Amino acid sequence: MYNMNERDTRITQKFVLCQLPPQWEVLPVHRGPKPPSHPNSIAVYTNNGPNSSLIYKGYICPSHPTQVPMTSVMPPTEKSIREQLFESRYLQLVEKVRAKDSEAQAQARNLTVLSSQSNSTRAAEAQTRSLSVQPSQVNGNRAAETPTRTILVQTNQQSNNRKADSTTCSTTRQIVVKAEASGTQNQEDGSSNKPRTHRCSLTATNERERHCRRSNIRPSIHLREGIEVYNRDKMRISAVDWFLLIFSGFWALTMGAFPSSVQIGGLFIRNTDQEYTAFRLAIFLHNTSPNASEAPFNLVPHVDNIETANSFAVTNAFCSQYSRGVFAIFGLYDKRSVHTLTSFCSALHISLITPSFPTEGESQFTLQMRPSIRGALLSLLDHYDWNKFVFLYDTDRGYSILQAIMEKAGQNNWQVSAICVENFNDANYRRLLEDLDRRQEKKFVIDLEAERLQNMLEQIVSVGKHVKGYHYIMANLGFKDINLERFMHGGANVTGFQLVDFSNPMVIKLMQRWNKLDQREYPGSDGPPKYTSALTYDGVMVMAEAFRHLRRQKVDISRRGNAGDCLANPAAPWNQGIDMERTLKQVRLQGLTGNVQFDHYGRRVNYTMDVFELKNNGPRRIGYWNDADKLVLIQDSPLLPNDTSGIENRTVVVTTIMEGPYVMLKKNWEMYEGNDQYEGYCVDLASEIAKHIGIKYKISIVPDGKYGARDPETKIWNGMVGELVYGKAEIAVAPLTITLVREEVIDFSKPFMSLGISIMIKKPQKSKPGVFSFLDPLAYEIWMCIVFAYIGVSVVLFLVSRFSPYEWHTEEPEEGTDGPPSDQPPNEFGIFNSLWFSLGAFMQQGCDISPRSLSGRIVGGVWWFFTLIIISSYTANLAAFLTVERMVSPIESAEDLAKQTDIAYGTLDSGSTKEFFRRSKIAVYEKMWGYMKSAEPTVFTKTTAEGVARVRKSKGKYAFLLESTMNEYTEQRKPCDTMKVGGNLDSKGYGVATPKGSQLRSAVNLAVLKLNEQGLLDKLKNKWWYDKGECGSGGGGEKNACKPCRIETE
Repeated sequence: MYNMNERDTRITQKFVLCQLPPQWEVLPVHRGPKPPSHPNSIAVYTNNGPNSSLIYKGYICPSHPTQVPMTSVMPPTEKSIREQLFESRYLQLVEKVRAKDSEAQAQARNLTVLSSQSNSTRAAEAQTRSLSVQPSQVNGNRAAETPTRTILVQTNQQSNNRKADSTTCSTTRQIVVKAEASGTQNQEDGSSNKPRTHRCSLTATNERERHCRRSNIRPSIHLREGIEVYNRDKMRISAVDWFLLIFSGFWALTMGAFPSSVQIGGLFIRNTDQEYTAFRLAIFLHNTSPNASEAPFNLVPHVDNIETANSFAVTNAFCSQYSRGVFAIFGLYDKRSVHTLTSFCSALHISLITPSFPTEGESQFTLQMRPSIRGALLSLLDHYDWNKFVFLYDTDRGYSILQAIMEKAGQNNWQVSAICVENFNDANYRRLLEDLDRRQEKKFVIDLEAERLQNMLEQIVSVGKHVKGYHYIMANLGFKDINLERFMHGGANVTGFQLVDFSNPMVIKLMQRWNKLDQREYPGSDGPPKYTSALTYDGVMVMAEAFRHLRRQKVDISRRGNAGDCLANPAAPWNQGIDMERTLKQVRLQGLTGNVQFDHYGRRVNYTMDVFELKNNGPRRIGYWNDADKLVLIQDSPLLPNDTSGIENRTVVVTTIMEGPYVMLKKNWEMYEGNDQYEGYCVDLASEIAKHIGIKYKISIVPDGKYGARDPETKIWNGMVGELVYGKAEIAVAPLTITLVREEVIDFSKPFMSLGISIMIKKPQKSKPGVFSFLDPLAYEIWMCIVFAYIGVSVVLFLVSRFSPYEWHTEEPEEGTDGPPSDQPPNEFGIFNSLWFSLGAFMQQGCDISPRSLSGRIVGGVWWFFTLIIISSYTANLAAFLTVERMVSPIESAEDLAKQTDIAYGTLDSGSTKEFFRRSKIAVYEKMWGYMKSAEPTVFTKTTAEGVARVRKSKGKYAFLLESTMNEYTEQRKPCDTMKVGGNLDSKGYGVATPKGSQLRSAVNLAVLKLNEQGLLDKLKNKWWYDKGECGSGGGGEKNACKPCRIETE
C-alpha cells in the first residue's frame, strides 16, 4: 500500500475487505519488509463498481491496532444511506449462500485456506504471495456487533484510477479475520455480545464461486466471490494449523520489516575528490533530514578507491562491496574499468549508478546519470552550418559522439578531420595546432575530459589560436567548469553546454551549504561543484527515492543468503536485484541537474541543457536544448561597443611597464598604497582616461618587464601584449608602439604620442685647444683652397706684370750721381713682391706697391674681395668657437653606423624597434640587422634602462637604437652624458591597447581623441620631458641644432 499523501502513484490494487463489528480488526500483511512503527494508509470504498464512493480512510498498524482509528469521510447525512446499502446487500448474499449450502459443505475441506496448502510448494507460495490477518486483542469496551458488509479497499497509489475494475489483480491473496468478544457489556449502549468468529478467504481469480465448509459448523455466509464468513463458535483448529499460522505471522513481521539502515556502495577513481565530497554531503543531508517521512532510514556507505589500471583491484573492490551486503553501488569508471564493473553488475543483479560517460552498449543494471550530448551537439552544428571542421577526441569518453558525427557527416557531406589526442603532450599539441593552422582550419569540436581539455586550451592560447576568426565547440556538459579567462579577451568564439543551472533555487541552497564545508575535511569544496559532482549528488538522491519507494511497497530487499562470493561459479545473483533495478528506473525527481528520469535502458530522458557562449564579460546563456524542442536560441540584444555597464562594478586591471617618465615610483612610495605609489606620464594618462570612461582601475606592472613580442618557436606572447592576450589585464597604458603584428592579436586606440626610432650615443668629450686650434673655424679643405688661391693669385700677378708695359718704367738717376743709365728698365712686381702683395691683401694690411696696369689691378681686386669674404666668415666662426663647447660626434646617421665596425649598436630585445629592423627591406637596415643578430656578445638589452647604462659605460663604443621620445627624455636627465644624433629612422605612434574585441576599445579611443583635442596630451609631455628636465631646456633635437656648424664645400 502507498501513503495517501504519496505524490507519485502508479499501481492501483483492489481487494475485498470484510467489514466486521468494531471489535474485529483487519490487518493486511504484505510480502516484503514493513516497519511496524510506520502505519499504512488505506482508502475504503463501497463495492458499487464504477460508482464506488469513498467512505473511510485511515491507517492499519499491526503492532498498534488502536493507534490510528478509522475515520469517516462521508457527510453525516449519508450515513443512513450507507448502512441501508450494507444491510440490503448482506441479506442478498445470505440468501444466496444458504441456497448453495449443500455444495459448500461437500467442498469445505478441500477449499479451506489452511488445509488446502498442505504441500511445501504451495506453502512457499502462500508465504510469498499471501496477505494474512492476525487477531487483535480483545477489547471489552468495543461497540456492539454490526452486520457484515462488503466493501472495496483501494490503495491510494493512483488517485485518478479509483474506478478501475476490481478484477485486475493477478495474484492470489488471503485475509484471515478473527475476532473474539469478551462478553462484557458495551460502555456505550450496555448491550451484551456473544462470541463470534468469522473467517474470510480472498482470491483474485476468475472463478465465480468459492465455498468454505468445515464439519460441525453452521452454514457459511457467502458475501462475494472469493469471500466466505464462518461462525467460529464451533470451529476447531488443529495444532499443525496453529503452528503454520503462527509461523507465517512471525515470518511476515520479521522478514517483511524494512531495514532502518540501508547499505550502499561507493567506488571512486583518481582525481574525483570533489565527486566524493558531493557523495558524502548528499548522504549526510539525507540522514539528517528533519522530515521523518523523507528519511525513514539511514544510508550507510561503504566506499573504496580503486585504481582502474589494475583489474584485480577493481574486482577486489567490487567483491568487497558485494560481500558487505550493499543494495546498490554508486561508482565512477573509465574505459579500463567500465566493462569489469558492468559485467559484475549484470551477473549479480547489483545496480550501478554512475555519473561517468554513457556506455555504448546496453547494460540492464547500469543507470547513466550523465545525459547524452549527441543530440544537442548535432543540432548546434546544424545551426552554425559547419561543413568543414576538426573533431578532437580521446577514447576515455568512448566513441559514441564520434560515431554520431561521422554518420551525420556522411549524410550532409561534411569534411570532418577526426584526430585522437589521447597520448599527446604539450609539444604534440603545439605541433598539431600549427599544422592545422597551415591547413587553414578555424573550426574545432573538442570532446575531451576536463583535465585533458584544460591542457588543450592552454596550448591553444600559447600558440595564439584563441583570437578572432577561430571557433571552438566544447562537447562537455560543464561549460562553466572550464577556465576560459585567457580566452575571454582573445576574440575567438567559444560555445558549449551547461547542465547545472546555478540560478535554480535548489542549486543555490546547496551552494550555500557547499561553501560552508571545511576544505581540509571535504577536498574539492574550495570551488563551485562541477557538473559531475552535481550528478553524484543526484545519484544519491535517486537511490534514496528508490529505497523509499520500496519501503512503501514493502518489498523485501534483504540480502540474507545472497551476500557471499561474487566469483562463485555459477554466479548467485541477488533475488531482489531486478526489483531494485526496476524501481531505480522508475524514479523521477527534480535534482541539481534538472529533471532526473530514465528509460528502460537506464539512460536519462526528458532533460534540458543550456547553450552558452563566451563573451567579453564571461559565459552567457544563448539558448537551450531538449528532446522536445531541440535547439532553441534566445534572441538577446548584442552588447554595444561603447557599453561599459558590465564593468562598472568591478576594478579594471591596467598593465604598464616601469619606464621613466611614463611610470615611476614616487619618493617614499612605501608610504602609499595602490595606484598612489606611481607617477609619470602614463599614470596621469590612465587617470584621465578612467575619468572619461567612468571606471575603477588598478595599475599592474608587467612581471617580465617587456613590451610584448611573440616567440618564433613557441608562438607565445610575452610582456604587456601577453598580459592582454591571455586575459590577465584589460587595458595597457604604456609606451606601446602600434605595429601590425600586435594589431593582429590586440586592439589599439588612436596614437597619443608620435615618435620614431633614433640613435643614442655617449656625448663626446670636450676638445682641448691646440697649437693649430685657430684653424678650427674653417675646414681643412677651405684652408687648402686658400693656400692654393694665394699662390695662384701671386703667380698670375707676377706674369701680368711681366707682360704689361705699364709695369715697366725707367728710373732717372738722382742728382749728384754719376754713371750711365741701366740697360733694362726696372719691374716692381717680381715673384717675391707678388707673394707679399697677396699676403698683405689677405691679412687686411696692404703693402707699399700696387699694380699700375689694368690687368694687374683686376687680379688684385678679385683677391681683395675673396679675402674680405673669407676673413669675415672666419671671424664669425672664431667667435662661436670661443663661446661654445665644441664636441666632435663620430656618428651622425644610421648610414654611419652601418659603414663602421668600431662602434657596436643594438636595440631592446623584445619590442617594436627590433621588429622594425627584422622586417625591414631597406638595404642599410638589413645590413644593420644582420650585424645585430650575429654580434657576439649580444647587442640586445632586456630593458631600456640597461641599454642607456650600456651607452654610458661603453666610452663611446656602443650606440642604442630606441624611440625618440625616450631618447629625448634621457638626454634631459643627469648625468647628461647621452645625446641623440641624426634624424628619426621611421615614424610611428604610441597607443592604448585593449584585448581583441573588448568592450572598452571604443570608449578608450574616444577618450584619447578628446584629450588630444583639449591639448592635455601636449601639456603632459611638456610636464614630464622639459619642465622636469635636469640638463637645461630643449629636447635633444634642439640641442643638436645648436651645435656649431662646419662650413662644407659641397
